[in-house]
Amino acid sequence: MTLLEVRDLTVTYRQGGRDLPAVRGVDFTLDGGEILGVAGESGSGKSTMALSLLRLLPPGAQIGGEILFEGENLRTATWGRLRAVRWAQASMVFQGAMSALNPVRTIGQQICEPILLHDKVRERAARQRAAELLDSVGIPARRLNAYPHELSGGQRQRVMIAMALACRPNLIIADEPTTALDVMVQAQILELLNELVSGTNIGVIMISHDLSVLADMCSRLAVMYAGRLVEIGPADQLFTEPRHPYTLALSRAFPTIGDPVSRLAPAGLPGDPPALGTQTSGCAFAARCSQVLPDCLTRDITLWPGGPDREAACLRVLPEYADGDGPATDVPAASSAEAQATAERPATDEQPALEVRDLKVTYPSRRGRGPARAVDGVNLTVGAGEIVALIGESGCGKSTLARALVGLVKPTSGEVRYRGTALGYSSSALKRYRRHTQLVLQDPAGALNPRQNVFDLVAEGPRLHGLTDDLTARVRDALARAGLRPPEQFFGRFPHELSGGQQQRVVIAGALALEPSVIVADEPVASLDASVRGEILRLILNLRNELGLSALIVSHDLGLAWNIADRVAVMYLGRIVEVGTVEEVLLRPKHPYTRALLSVLPDAVGDQTPVLLTGEPPEPTAIAPGCRFHPRCPVAAALPADDPKLQLCRTRELPVLSGGGHASLVACHLATEQAAASVTGA
Repeated sequence: MTLLEVRDLTVTYRQGGRDLPAVRGVDFTLDGGEILGVAGESGSGKSTMALSLLRLLPPGAQIGGEILFEGENLRTATWGRLRAVRWAQASMVFQGAMSALNPVRTIGQQICEPILLHDKVRERAARQRAAELLDSVGIPARRLNAYPHELSGGQRQRVMIAMALACRPNLIIADEPTTALDVMVQAQILELLNELVSGTNIGVIMISHDLSVLADMCSRLAVMYAGRLVEIGPADQLFTEPRHPYTLALSRAFPTIGDPVSRLAPAGLPGDPPALGTQTSGCAFAARCSQVLPDCLTRDITLWPGGPDREAACLRVLPEYADGDGPATDVPAASSAEAQATAERPATDEQPALEVRDLKVTYPSRRGRGPARAVDGVNLTVGAGEIVALIGESGCGKSTLARALVGLVKPTSGEVRYRGTALGYSSSALKRYRRHTQLVLQDPAGALNPRQNVFDLVAEGPRLHGLTDDLTARVRDALARAGLRPPEQFFGRFPHELSGGQQQRVVIAGALALEPSVIVADEPVASLDASVRGEILRLILNLRNELGLSALIVSHDLGLAWNIADRVAVMYLGRIVEVGTVEEVLLRPKHPYTRALLSVLPDAVGDQTPVLLTGEPPEPTAIAPGCRFHPRCPVAAALPADDPKLQLCRTRELPVLSGGGHASLVACHLATEQAAASVTGA
């Protein structure tokens, strides 16, 4: 049964006396019980298309075409009717959880609001429903009274998903629902959505820039470019046998761990998408296509049949242009020589750029809960010119450690050393230190001042440090290096006028404007699309190679570690549980936690059976004795209750890892057994 039918959908913005088309002639259908994936770069029109379905765009946007939801045209529906449909029959999971949640209301109040409004139940029943929803997305019901700022980025995103499910709608539109989530929670959320769809007639439109996630989750895929659909069809076929060169580039933009081609060679797309409102003849992708045909520049391009139940907007699918099976072109990555030059880190005997010694960050007791040991004895070294990836689930202490490294959080004990000198916490000492060590924050919407334009946002750091000579050139260069081109076009824009990926690039440009020697980046590419992700990662590698830049990259993306890191540190509940070279940790993991994280990737190493850990890491206010991972450890769970090794896990605390050098270290009583299981394929 068709739940949603979109016919010739157009969206046009009015700006500066000009009409800027953002969505152009989009057609698709969605059946009940189906998940449709929509992929594309930032600015391709994905989010605009999604928001237009429930008429959530700003007043200046003009929507054309038909949006038939359960047979009713929502484009012409009254505002009263739209209000009744929203949340109750169709709901939205927004991309930026922190900007979508009210910071002065508890998450329980916000989940209850649509239930009270549409279901007309008593508050007690609404809170019970809210508690069930939180539990279903992996957040303990006791967090109902928490405020958004008390949750991690991934937890806030899960709250948004719980709100979308509150009134049991028939249609869920999820705009980047797993962008801020770690791999374990991403797997849990995708499984949850699959269960919802398989047992009901709920239809889901899932938007993402990660084609591998969509291919693993969705039954059909639609790929957007420059406001149009360029390919649509069965998800598995589009991912493995794309008919459009743009789809091919997206499918190869995210690396497979263990693939030597992508090791220290992030892939991407050449050039930039056309600016909003750009009028081009022929194929809009022609300027970035490596094997463009003369007719691509002049002929009207539309969707043509590209196989059973498939369509593609590429001349190569037509018989008169076909020169063999499969896609016509490949978007070149860096040449092997370029990749090798980027990969090679000059040998150095310099002292470490950053060094953490027995660092602890403990937050005081509040609301009847004991002190929270967010970072609990961490030793870690980032060498000169070295890139270290810090991996772990949301809530494990990664972001707290990152903030402690740049002096935004003062440690309870231990120390941070920059080039051998301990970090001081006076205002003048921190200012000198931050001239050389910059933090790239996770949430660009929260990091950018909405009242400042892009030029002032990027120029703020240089101004504070007195670097005002030729400030315009410094800002222009930083924006260009961060992938915002032409930079002058963005000078006068404000954050709300940018896409999520563009906002993140402004944050990165602000850090690059000071030309730091160390970058501490908290999820620097989580919200970036395929082309810019590769560009930013190549930028970090090039800066390391040319300037000796050191970096600690905090991420839930294990593919990022394979792309650019020299070493990986895996963090769980305030401590590093495994550290070593990328090849050792990602290809031969010893800790059960590391193995679980790798097993739930869409392209799991060695086709491992996914190991879904229940819930989330325990609260840092109630750390269990012994190994802190043992309550969730699948290896420990498989042992008999009276096994001495299990008693060891439950009672004996593991020592803190040293974190230095390149030796592979693991904090696990059962590491030997786990390594044996990995060899036998268990």
